[in-house]
Amino acid sequence: MLVKIKGSALVGMNAITITVEVNISMGQGYNLVGLPDSAVRESLHRTESAIKSNGLFMPRTKLLVNLSPAEIKKSGAAFDLPITIGVLAASEQLISNITLEDYIFMGELGLDGKLYPIKGALAMTQQAKKEKFKGIILPLDNLVEASLVDGIDVFGFDSLSSLLQFIESPNLYTVSQTEPLVRSKQADTSLFTEIKGQESLKRALTIACAGNHNIMMIGPPGAGKSMLAKSIVSILPPMSREEAIETTKIYSYNKQYQFDQGLMFERPFRAPHHSITDIALIGGGQSAHPGEISFAHNGVLFLDELPEFNRAVIEVLRQPMEDGYVQITRSQYSYQFPSKFLLIAAMNPCPCGYHTDPYKKCKCSEDKIHQYFNKISGPLLDRIDLQMNVLPVSFADLQPNSVNLNEVPKLIEDIQTVREIQNKRIKQAEGKPIQAQLDSSSVRLLEKAMNNYHFSARAYIRIIKVARTIADLDKSTQIQTKHIYEAIQFRCMEREGNEKYQA
Repeated sequence: MLVKIKGSALVGMNAITITVEVNISMGQGYNLVGLPDSAVRESLHRTESAIKSNGLFMPRTKLLVNLSPAEIKKSGAAFDLPITIGVLAASEQLISNITLEDYIFMGELGLDGKLYPIKGALAMTQQAKKEKFKGIILPLDNLVEASLVDGIDVFGFDSLSSLLQFIESPNLYTVSQTEPLVRSKQADTSLFTEIKGQESLKRALTIACAGNHNIMMIGPPGAGKSMLAKSIVSILPPMSREEAIETTKIYSYNKQYQFDQGLMFERPFRAPHHSITDIALIGGGQSAHPGEISFAHNGVLFLDELPEFNRAVIEVLRQPMEDGYVQITRSQYSYQFPSKFLLIAAMNPCPCGYHTDPYKKCKCSEDKIHQYFNKISGPLLDRIDLQMNVLPVSFADLQPNSVNLNEVPKLIEDIQTVREIQNKRIKQAEGKPIQAQLDSSSVRLLEKAMNNYHFSARAYIRIIKVARTIADLDKSTQIQTKHIYEAIQFRCMEREGNEKYQA
């Protein structure tokens, strides 16, 4: 008897529907075809044990399972459930009062029939809704995550036996009312306004957050670069529901993701170690998984000690920083992972760290300092909008003072307002480049800067974008000369070696 059960497979960030065909006929032997990996091929052993644990039997005739379309590689243990349901239906052991082909079945089975959570449930549910399935059946631990998708029934079960009861008596099942959970901000994160000193750097970080501009901090050890970068999460506004679903969808591919945490309204903060590989950073590998830049989507990617990263690793950031996504191509498929992140990089001014420290003597030669900075290529530096020289915090700044706790909500509100203004401006442009209107004095200032510092065309455009953000923070409808001047001051590395700029 031939039975067809619907399942789902992950292809990049999306899912596609898989037809699990189970045929029982005369003969002997079990066969599983359709380009399965090792985890899928082992499914029949788990299926047999789970079926027997529930008082049913495994057919002793010829059993053929095909996963269609056969040219797509199937991976993971999530096909255990559709294969098991197919085997029971094909061997006529299943009492069904539902139309099985109206539902997507996915889940990993234990030997005792317990259902374990799977990754990618959110993408699978979105695809099931798109293809107008009546519902999707998943492990209970995936219920909160999958319920984020409106317009489709989601059923969660903790074991094979409870699922079989639902198939026999669907009217007895009560759909759980799930509310999307919201993770609270990390308690160990310092408030942005509590950090002593570095007011100019705080100003630059505020501009970076408001306009999503990449920023680099260059300063000696102990100046507060890492602490300020990590405190960024305290002033970032929460994500919209669309952003939260998109980010949660990425994290549902992560094996460390907590399946019952629901929506991730807090913007992610990723800080990979400098020993990271290019595949771990950008994504890819044999199964084309998302990398750190995708896990930082809609949030922050913090690269501390930037020159210590392998140059080939950080060079792969150039295209995602421009496009907001990364394209990974394989022989049969091309995968696209979103990667719209705010890059915050930190580095020392030299190998010993004290080249710009006014109190400690640097031990590095000019050649060593030159080699140190050469680890960061010009094209990558050109894509960093704000470049800040950071000096040590003074004794006076370290003294106790009162902290106005109302500053953080006000800062979040200002940043959120600027982001909304800029999103509205982008929508009104309908995909066309936004032309900034500059007055004659701003044009002269930019011309002088271009001639003196030999800024590239990309730097020219980014200076105007930063000036636009500064104007929005000042609640100004027009870009003024002071906004252009401040934006120019933030490109310190490109101005290094030139005469100090005068307006």
